[in-house]
Amino acid sequence: MPETQRQLDDTLASLLSRRRTQGKLRKLSSAPPNSVDFSSNGYISLSTNRVVQKSLLSRLQAEVDASEKSNALRRGSILGSGGSRLLDGNSLFAESLEAKIASFHNAEAALLFTSAFDANVGLLGCVPQPGDVIVYDELIHASVHDGMRMSRATKKIPFAHNSISETHQGRSPHDRDSRLSRQNTNQGLNDVLRELSRDERIVNGKTNVFVCVEGLYSMDGDIPLLKNIVETVDRCLPSGNGYIVVDEAHSVGVFGDNGGGLVCQLGLEDRVWARVLGFGKAMGCAGGVVLCSSTTRSYLINYARSLIYTTAMSFTSMASINAVYDYLISGQSKPLRQHLEMLIHYTHRQLHLLCARLRPGRQTLHIDKTPSKSPIIPVFTAYPRHLADHCQRSGFMVRPIVAPTVPAGSERVRICLHSANTTEQIDGLCSAIEMWVQDQMAVEETQLSQKYRKEITEATDVLTKRNKSRL
Repeated sequence: MPETQRQLDDTLASLLSRRRTQGKLRKLSSAPPNSVDFSSNGYISLSTNRVVQKSLLSRLQAEVDASEKSNALRRGSILGSGGSRLLDGNSLFAESLEAKIASFHNAEAALLFTSAFDANVGLLGCVPQPGDVIVYDELIHASVHDGMRMSRATKKIPFAHNSISETHQGRSPHDRDSRLSRQNTNQGLNDVLRELSRDERIVNGKTNVFVCVEGLYSMDGDIPLLKNIVETVDRCLPSGNGYIVVDEAHSVGVFGDNGGGLVCQLGLEDRVWARVLGFGKAMGCAGGVVLCSSTTRSYLINYARSLIYTTAMSFTSMASINAVYDYLISGQSKPLRQHLEMLIHYTHRQLHLLCARLRPGRQTLHIDKTPSKSPIIPVFTAYPRHLADHCQRSGFMVRPIVAPTVPAGSERVRICLHSANTTEQIDGLCSAIEMWVQDQMAVEETQLSQKYRKEITEATDVLTKRNKSRL
């Protein structure tokens, strides 16, 4: 290896060593084949659904058969698209799939991207113009941050997570403060927009304000106060220059009639400017899409770099998305969501009973008091790697979530529920957690006793020395 490359490797190794010392080093790992899945994002278990799988295989076989019988000079390919959408990667199938997706979600138009990450980067990287403002939830996904970095917007302003104002929080202040060790200095959305309204160009509607939130936050598992957010934007920006963007990567498939997402569930399709959906979570496949107006779709085709300069989706990827939408449209996914909802309530109940029995310290284990309707349940602990390792050795796959993925002081083990899970599996997971908590509390009690004994011994020594000096 050349000396210059060795120097670079030494620099990178030093940075990795620092992260390892801080307990923040990331590594790739695979779930053991016999472990129970409480980690993946496939909330309604569509990736393993036999009906969806058979539908996909049937469509692929039909495409292969049609290609073999075709006399066309250019045969269809199920393996790769052959280029970007603007070159050879477009197809009638891609456009018909986008029309199906738009119709299902009550949107005017849809544009496919290779991932929801690329969709966010493409949308926010090119739509906001110089002078525009982006206001975003402080816990918004990393892809939105990358899009904002590429954006020409003049200002990017965070607001306190799921907060409309000082008195209207998504969670109680008690729950928020208990999780976050940092002092939150960000204002609520209403306060941020009121300050922006002092700008004459914003008041006159000449400057656009984009408000970015998620339909379901992947680390905390909470749901935005979307109706309140829409009303706040309309009230604070009466000129109609407020544009709401909802990242529904985790909420599509879980909420709404037939899994249309949070915006559809709340009937806000006409009041949300754009939606970004991800197909890699509850939808069980891969890719992303922007739901928007026809004009915005045309603009993205012309300016979104993450669409223009990348190879388009393969037929296989689009066929899997199509199979999932056919399944949702048929209504067959409704029992899966109902079962998932039952599992969510059951898991919250079991975890709260566990905490009531053992009464662990907040550093050891803490569950939010307010049950969520989300399949994502954070179990807060100062020892997330230790707890996750114990659960994995017990046959339950959960993952530790630590800084910088989440703010320091809010480390947790994340439980992701799926419609394929059972109450027996949840009981097993809770038993493993309870065993770990008992062991941890015993260790903490021993450490506390040793500390007290040491303090008593030191105090006794001091008194003995004082008495001797008096004699």
